[in-house]
Amino acid sequence: MKKQRKQRLRRLAERLLERKRRKHAGEINGIIRITTAGFGFITPDDGENTPADEIFVPAKFTADALDGDRVRVSILPPRKGHPEDLEHNDVGRVEEVIERSRTGFVGELLAGSVVRPLNSRLPDDVVLHGARHGAKRGDWVKVKYDFSTGMLSGTIAGIIGRAGEISADLDAVMAEYDLQAPYSEKDDLESAAIEPRIIPRTDCRNLTVVTIDPGDAKDFDDALSVEINPDGTYDLGVHIADVAAYIAPKSKFDNAAALRSFSCYLPGRTLPMLPPSLTKKISMVQNSDSLAHSVFLTVSSAGEVIGSRRCHTLIKVRQRFDYDEVQKFLDSGKAPDSWDKECIPTVQKLAEVVRAMRKYRADHECFIELPLPEVRIICDEKSNQITGLEKRFSRESEQLVEECMLAANQAVGNELRQKNIAGIYRIHPIPEPEKTMEFSDLMHESFNLPVGDISDRETCRRFIESLPDDGKKEVILNLLLRSLPRASYSVRGDVHFALGKTFYAHFTSPIRRYPDLTVHQQLWNFDQKIRTRSGKTLEKIAAWAGEQEATVDEACYAAADRLKLRLLKDELENHPERLYDGIVVKVMAAGLQVEVNEFGLYGFVDRERLRPVRSLNMRHGDPRKSEWKIGDYICLRLVGIDFARGSAKFMPAR
Repeated sequence: MKKQRKQRLRRLAERLLERKRRKHAGEINGIIRITTAGFGFITPDDGENTPADEIFVPAKFTADALDGDRVRVSILPPRKGHPEDLEHNDVGRVEEVIERSRTGFVGELLAGSVVRPLNSRLPDDVVLHGARHGAKRGDWVKVKYDFSTGMLSGTIAGIIGRAGEISADLDAVMAEYDLQAPYSEKDDLESAAIEPRIIPRTDCRNLTVVTIDPGDAKDFDDALSVEINPDGTYDLGVHIADVAAYIAPKSKFDNAAALRSFSCYLPGRTLPMLPPSLTKKISMVQNSDSLAHSVFLTVSSAGEVIGSRRCHTLIKVRQRFDYDEVQKFLDSGKAPDSWDKECIPTVQKLAEVVRAMRKYRADHECFIELPLPEVRIICDEKSNQITGLEKRFSRESEQLVEECMLAANQAVGNELRQKNIAGIYRIHPIPEPEKTMEFSDLMHESFNLPVGDISDRETCRRFIESLPDDGKKEVILNLLLRSLPRASYSVRGDVHFALGKTFYAHFTSPIRRYPDLTVHQQLWNFDQKIRTRSGKTLEKIAAWAGEQEATVDEACYAAADRLKLRLLKDELENHPERLYDGIVVKVMAAGLQVEVNEFGLYGFVDRERLRPVRSLNMRHGDPRKSEWKIGDYICLRLVGIDFARGSAKFMPAR
């Protein structure tokens, strides 16, 4: 706690100095980010882009600024008699919009010539003027903003389709988040004709190489092998598709991949970073010779990586596995009859070495792992039909692959640093003291849990391990996740807080992540004694990739939530009396935000529905309850779906 208090005092002193500077400057410029609740945060142009540098803007002071706009803001003085104001971010008021970040939006046309934006960060309703161009109530439409009228209004610029139809919903998400359209048939055919560039290769087709992926995997860019050396160490091979052999820097499909930056996996629609035919050609498929860029790790019996070497290779995948069948094998020790008998010892040895590696990392790097489940909506791409909902935690089969990828990424990052090759690293800053204190206070007030300084990895890990295994655990872990900074890309190999690593590169997914492909291209040029790109060039790539990553994530969340709402709509129509277990995650003047764990979805309970009701504590609680706090169980009944804003409305069950 002494360390935390010192950090808090240091940040307070820095903030006082910064406030004096800003007060003297009068007004400053920056980018505003609007939250779903309507208030915003401004990152100053001259700031360090840390949470402590942000300026808080209450909803009533955002004026007509939209999410992403560049604005001029005035700093409001601390309130008299409120010394706690000095411990929080500066508060500002938008005085002028300097530059608009967008010219329009996508929304659902409602009654009365009103359009409700799909993006929850935008203002609720926008009034239209001009012709509808055939658009009907319930259509997804493209709207062009009109900022000349003194109020937020717009005109219809295009019709996408009917809201509520899966294909139209996905089209709307793509349009709102400006996702690149799938490659044309012409581009796909052109990419399929690309022949790989030549580089000296090591023939590793004698190794027993396997792939382990999800059952519905679309590409196969990593494979594994393992051998035991005479001295008892392991020779762990991490084989990555040699995408740089096909994609040279500044080539047509390199530029196209850079623009996309990532493959985007919307439920029911895949938008690959590279053309599908080229992806298929590059992928490492069973019983075919494949070009790989391999990292061989020497691992001690204790799980320590004591050496590594990297080379371009020729491999042949002996068998493709999926996570489910590998997990069944790890649980039971029995392999299906369909498994190649020579591959069984490979999977056994991989599990053996990975268990040792994870234990070594836990003891020496104290990595942080948030055991949060993934709730996936399953949608068939051909039929556009929802086929189910899948909730799963990370299992040993997934961890087996992940651990090998982490080790290879670290080895490549170290090599980039040692050989002074400009690279792109994955960084994750240490949490800001203000965020850790807010989280600690929240845990004490809402859950009566002692936390300690979560900016210390060991303390953070102990806190996670101490959590009770009940419905509140996921809420607490999500709150913790929000208290941590977002990971990003950088040309500087700064700390990755959650992993406990520095100079940690991304190397293992060049088919679907452009930063990884960039690292592959840098190493290709270095190995061929060709000039590599500069750190300044890579800095621009890293910044763009970070922006695109955030956009793709938001688009995926929006699409997944919309399809989950369709499931809830079916439930409402077919089982209107069904009850749902929820947990309060936010208390607002307008009502409660609740998490419905079964669906991995947030819902809302309006304040007027919150007369004294029974709190759900596994169907028990105080029947006189009228005040709610974060972490309270609540039994819910679904009352409506707002597809336009992507939200579900609930009421407490009586």
